[in-house]
This record gives sequence, C-alpha cells and structure tokens, in this order.
Amino acid sequence: MHSKPSGWRIAALGALVALASSSAYAGGRLLATGGGIPLAGAAGGGIVPWAVLSGYSADEEHGLTGAYTRVETDDYTLDAFALSYDFYNRVEVSASRQTFDIGSLTPALGFDPGDLKQDTFGVKVRLTGDAVFTRRPQVSVGLMHGKNTEYLIPSVVGSRRDSDNDFYVAATKVWLTGPLKHMALLNITLRSTRANQIGLLGFGGDLNDSRQTMFEMSAATFVNRKLAVGFEYRQKPNNLSFAKEDDWRDVFAAYFPNKHFAIVAAYADLGSIVLPHQSGFYISFEGSR
Repeated sequence: MHSKPSGWRIAALGALVALASSSAYAGGRLLATGGGIPLAGAAGGGIVPWAVLSGYSADEEHGLTGAYTRVETDDYTLDAFALSYDFYNRVEVSASRQTFDIGSLTPALGFDPGDLKQDTFGVKVRLTGDAVFTRRPQVSVGLMHGKNTEYLIPSVVGSRRDSDNDFYVAATKVWLTGPLKHMALLNITLRSTRANQIGLLGFGGDLNDSRQTMFEMSAATFVNRKLAVGFEYRQKPNNLSFAKEDDWRDVFAAYFPNKHFAIVAAYADLGSIVLPHQSGFYISFEGSR
C-alpha cells in the first residue's frame, strides 16, 4: 500500500533542502565520517547505529543533521523523519517519528488498523578513540527511548508495554587504506533490548519479557571518496507468539557529494513482519549544517 505524501513529509523534505543548501560551515571531520541517519535517529547505517556521531563537527564545533527515510516492502511502507544534534564530537542527541502503514492487514483483521507510530529519543556519548585517527576503534555508548503513540494493535498482539529503553555499545573503525587501497569501515554494535519490530509493535511479549543482548554489524568500502557500498545485519528478539520476528539485513550504497547532503539507498530483507517475505527498497535523504 502506498500512501499519498502528507504535510509533515513535505515539511520534512523542505527542512532537509534548507539544511543541505546552507552556507554554514559543516565541520572539520572528513567527508562521510558522520555516517547516515538510521530510522531511530542515531548516526550510523540504515538499520544499525555506529559509534560515530552525526554530522561533521570537530572537537570545538556543533551541528544539526536531519534525515527523511522511506522504506517500501512487499506489503508495507515506513516513513521516518529524524533530527540529530552533535556537541563537540562528544555527545549526540536525536529524535525521530516513525509511521508504519499496515493497511495490508485490513482483510485479515476485518477492520482498518490505521498506522503504527513510534517516537524515539536518543543520546550517544563517545567514550574513547577516533574512528579514523587512532589505532583503536572509536567506542560510544547510547540510550534510545521508544514510545508508541498508537498502541491498540501492539497490545492486541501481546506486547507488554508501550515504551522502553534500548541500551547499546558500538565500536567503529575506518581504515583510510583498506582492501584494494580503498577506504573501508567496520562497525560492531551490541544492543540490550526487548523491542518488537524495533518498537513499532511495542516492547516485551507473551513469549519473553526480559532484555536480550542482540548483535549488529555494518561493513562498507568506498568506491571513491564520495561513494560507499556495504552491507548490514541486525539481530532481533522474538517476543511475540502472534508472529515470528526475523533478523534484518541490507545491502546499501551511500553517496556523499559534499558535507551538507547525502543519499543512502538500500535493498533490505526484513523477513516476516506478520506477513512473510518482507523485502524491498530503502532510501534516505540527509542534510547537515
């Protein structure tokens, strides 16, 4: 099901255009080292937060980054708008609104369930290292608070709560001369969570209501200084007997024409989300200043 553009999507794209066209200095870090903005807002890949902080702010700078993301699978669409602010390349705060169109379930449910909506608020702190300039990886810790704004469907399928916190630690290393003499990146993230479908179906369930530690990773190589290609993997818990939850994975290409604008496109395999075989395309537009 493909919904028509709403006012907030148009406003979000307008805000990104304003950020991307800003003449403000974008910061002292190398191009592409701020990564992208995933669905929940913390800097990283499409589905995995990295240890890097958003934007390009160096130690005495700060900056704002915004992103609009659209995911279209076989039966669903997901829209996300995220904002992230980086303070002195040390602390990042973020927020996002995710809207998941599940209209394809109307025949099975016998009524129109409307959209699933989640707001997230996050903070990430760089503990040690620099992804590029130190031999050891950059290591950051983060907290992500998710809150369902529409909780009827999650409660019906067995969710135990409409809000919860994820905690994660991430390590990111960038090699300026990696395989085939191209810049390369590797990120490993460990997340403590009980989110169902990243929180869109609430947190905890009838099968499990305890926290579990999930493994996530991203790897990328730069074809040239502006274009990166890679893949990601995100392990996910399986808390609800209503429907099995599968791990996520994607292959992506990210284009960074300058420090004010970036585009990330991916083909994502999201497994079963109530209905089986949910795979499709992901595109994200990002603006920084």
